[in-house]
Amino acid sequence: MASFNIHYPNLRVLHLPSQSRVAYCGIAVHAGSRHETAQQQGLAHFCEHLAFKGTQRRTATQIINAIEGLGGELNAFTNKEDTVYYCAIEQRHLRRALDVLQDIVFHSQYPEQEVEKEREVVCDEIESYEDTPAELIFDEFENILFEGHPLGHNILGTSEQVRSYTAADAAAFARQWYRPENCVLFISSANPTTLAQKAFPQPLPVGEGSHYPQGGASAEKVSSPLPDREGAGNDLLGECFVRDRGTHQAHVMVGTRAYSAGDERRWALYLLNNILGGPALNSRLSMALRERNGLVYTVDSSMVSYSDTGLWSIYFGCDPDDTKRCLRLVRQQLDRLMDKPLSETQLRAAKLQLQGQLAIAAENREQTILDCARTFLHTGKVRTVNDVMAHIATLTAADLQQSAQELFAPERLTTLIYQ
Repeated sequence: MASFNIHYPNLRVLHLPSQSRVAYCGIAVHAGSRHETAQQQGLAHFCEHLAFKGTQRRTATQIINAIEGLGGELNAFTNKEDTVYYCAIEQRHLRRALDVLQDIVFHSQYPEQEVEKEREVVCDEIESYEDTPAELIFDEFENILFEGHPLGHNILGTSEQVRSYTAADAAAFARQWYRPENCVLFISSANPTTLAQKAFPQPLPVGEGSHYPQGGASAEKVSSPLPDREGAGNDLLGECFVRDRGTHQAHVMVGTRAYSAGDERRWALYLLNNILGGPALNSRLSMALRERNGLVYTVDSSMVSYSDTGLWSIYFGCDPDDTKRCLRLVRQQLDRLMDKPLSETQLRAAKLQLQGQLAIAAENREQTILDCARTFLHTGKVRTVNDVMAHIATLTAADLQQSAQELFAPERLTTLIYQ
């Protein structure tokens, strides 16, 4: 059985109790692509890959076998504002999983021979991504909305940049950001107090949403000011950018900057977004573009809230000859939400649907602990599904109409078309 041999008194810990046979655990690091300089694009994601390639105590093969040899799963992902390493494993092997996680996050060695191999793996990932316009368009859209700011950077970077990075570059980035006080350890399991006491010099409180120490997000923050952006609106969907990519299908995005994670208005947009283009087939965009007119296979809307801003967008793919018609139908749906508040019946039905979706999503323990960990990492607070439902319950039709009027006007929007 692996043992913990290093203590981290500044590492915050989040525990969500569960009596399931499977435990989930991980370490969330407040370091993502927005923490990179212009010369470091893709480095946060590259460090994520390299963390699995060898530590002071384990080779790359030993890291894989330590978890997967027990039937567990070890994975990671990089976002704009964080990198998360996580594991699913039987409860009885939780101590092993915690030891492996702290080893790869805080003690990776970035061996040069592994860096050479992993460069090509990441470059293959980049090339695969560039061959998928339905994914690529999202990054270009963010780059338009946040032009000149790290939030607009592609998380993967470019092949040219990745091939230029050395082991020393990765180690320097990790030294700057992969510090215990800049991280959160999260666990969804039965009582992990005994295990945590072996890893950390202070006891871990037990109970739903328990954590220590009290406090906000990580000590080191990114303060790059967001560039101003004024739309060049027209009578349809704002400033339009068209890219000739020779695709068989037109790929279209429409959207705008939106509310930050600390802005209470984001709750109204959360419900509004679900009404407009959520996952259900009865969303307004799905009904207008797909069910009634058969113009698209995929149409949805999405929102993301960063620490100091946000993004709301619509995506659809259609026959190039149908692009203008689809855009007109999108505009009609936006105008409906701007011009007329929902009736009490419509509002009640929208809340009921979203609350049901949230209840079902909460059954996914892995995604629940990942969401809670990232929220705690950035805010120092734990937000449960009951908290979200409580926010939704208080929303009024006027709240939704106000958000629609603030965000959906043509002068606020930007459109990007691949054809």
